[in-house]
Amino acid sequence: MQEPTLLTTEELAAKIRYSQRYILRHLVDNKLLEGVHYTRPFNGRKLLFFWENIQAELNLPTPIRIPLASGGICHG
Repeated sequence: MQEPTLLTTEELAAKIRYSQRYILRHLVDNKLLEGVHYTRPFNGRKLLFFWENIQAELNLPTPIRIPLASGGICHG
């Protein structure tokens, strides 16, 4: 198994084009989960983000929409 790519908050901010402040205040613990998207090495304050997990989260497939004869949409 391949080692995950670990990014600092600054590196993640450059990749996803959000400010470091926005990532720390709004995404961490709301959208990004500890143990899944990031870790705190040695139980410290610094965060390291798992790039592959965040990238998978960003590239979620669009939901399937099936047009109905009546003009509605079925969300499949």
